[in-house]
Amino acid sequence: MESLTNIVAMTVLWATLTTLIVLILAIPLGYSLARYDFYGKQVLATLTSLPLVLPPTAVGYLLLRLLADDGALGFLDALLSWKGILIACSIMSLPLVVRTARVSFEGVDPRLEQMSRTLGRSRWQTFRAITLPLASRGLIAAAILGFTRAMGEFGATIIVAGNIPGRTQTLASAIYSAQQSGNTQRANLLLLVALLVGFVAVFLSEWLSRPAKGGRA
Repeated sequence: MESLTNIVAMTVLWATLTTLIVLILAIPLGYSLARYDFYGKQVLATLTSLPLVLPPTAVGYLLLRLLADDGALGFLDALLSWKGILIACSIMSLPLVVRTARVSFEGVDPRLEQMSRTLGRSRWQTFRAITLPLASRGLIAAAILGFTRAMGEFGATIIVAGNIPGRTQTLASAIYSAQQSGNTQRANLLLLVALLVGFVAVFLSEWLSRPAKGGRA
């Protein structure tokens, strides 16, 4: 039986890597949806949000078909491995992060960006100097949401990566295994750890995104 410390450490590692991957995708995607009108925008926004309304097991089955040896992404060799965990968690976390990032960018006054451009800054320089700092609170909240979603992901992950102790077992699947085997004490302990990790993550999100001292509450 895998140790509790190792399960938590690996789950936190996978959730952290997932968050980094998702942020790389979600920040430009959220900014594009917030600032530009382009052909297919509604379709893109809908596809991005689709994992929110689909059963996680349906997403997992779709990924299973794509990642199978004869699937379009079979070359990734991700089934029953840590790569499968990252892919499944990223797909399930992406909608929350993109939606939160989009709202954050929409909250930045476009006139400030226009003023920056008139001062000679390029679009990229304006994004770094103006848009990104002003949207940072929301982006932090988006990162925390992505992290906690990855920490708790179960349905898609267990289909794609399985539940192999010491290899692909996460905190969520470990709780499931303990409950299925009748090990109530271990299940309760794992649940307590999940609650503590979730509480700390949300608390940090609130703390990091609170207004600066002297600002409005």
